[in-house]
Amino acid sequence: MKNKQLWINHIKGLCICLVVIYHSVITFYPHLVQFQSGFPENVAKSWIYLNLYLAPFRMPVFFFISGFLITRYIDAVQWRDCVDKRLWNIFYVLLLWGVLQWLGISLINQWLAPDLVRNPTSNAAYSETLIQFATSMAKASTSLWYLYALVLYFLVFKSLRQFRVPVILMLLAVNVVISFAPLPWWGMNSVVRNMCYYGLGAWFGTQLMTAMKEFNLRQHPLICVAAALVSVALYLVNVPLVISLVSIFVIMKLFYLLDNWRESRADAFLNIVGTNTIAIYTTHRIVIEALSLFTLGQISAGRISDNLLLAILMVYPFVSLAICTVLGLGFRKLSRAAFGDMFFSPPAKLVTATQAR
Repeated sequence: MKNKQLWINHIKGLCICLVVIYHSVITFYPHLVQFQSGFPENVAKSWIYLNLYLAPFRMPVFFFISGFLITRYIDAVQWRDCVDKRLWNIFYVLLLWGVLQWLGISLINQWLAPDLVRNPTSNAAYSETLIQFATSMAKASTSLWYLYALVLYFLVFKSLRQFRVPVILMLLAVNVVISFAPLPWWGMNSVVRNMCYYGLGAWFGTQLMTAMKEFNLRQHPLICVAAALVSVALYLVNVPLVISLVSIFVIMKLFYLLDNWRESRADAFLNIVGTNTIAIYTTHRIVIEALSLFTLGQISAGRISDNLLLAILMVYPFVSLAICTVLGLGFRKLSRAAFGDMFFSPPAKLVTATQAR
């Protein structure tokens, strides 16, 4: 029997790949621009700009899918079961990997780049004290802000489900306002900006999915052209909301059509990655920090030839993605085999105690 949801899992796989590429770029290329010139500098800047332009196509659809997949919990599941099966699991992973990233990245920086100056308040992983770490985590200034958002969003949208239309309209307006008046904390800024996409998936996902499947692109060419032109025009004046909404529709429509043309496979790369998004998401930031600092150290020490440097600059994000994927999947298997999967789900005793209350 055909799995109707498999193509959605492929979208999740695409999204986590874009997240890994994003972090690969921001931790590597900005450092190169400072001491590279000519063609290598242009390649580095091209990756930086491409990373910025991919923003509307990365997290909005990720959050829409995340919201759509928990519609049943929002509408029909009691709060106690939601706490046990949704909130506690995500919060546990957020807290555990927040600590692991902090310890891991701190050790990596001391080992590979002891002289590199980091802003300890910019990311929880760069904190110098426990107070700084706790404060950054509370403000969502962490590479794990996606998990932070999932916990907050679920609480908000399950609590306010009786006021769907006014709340979603308010959040769409907030998305526009925050483009011109951002919050002082980048993590919370991202959490607030993306809340409307999760809400659309959680509250209106079923209707929007049906409309997307029934929409015939060939029968409405003027609508498609107008949507493209308006979304790009608004994006150029720093209003990315419309292009993000259009990107959600386009990405879902594309994967849906591909699934109808050729059935999505369970052993496809994007499905494997989409099934293990949490494992790759939590582990990749540590791997990327080590990989970028090691490579930058080799380049600054002159151990890499010009031709090899150019090759690295061209393909680094894809190599980083491959390494992060392999290690993330490998660590998930190790966690399951040796530790009862305690690195990605609460230990059985803690779950049992929570359910007993």
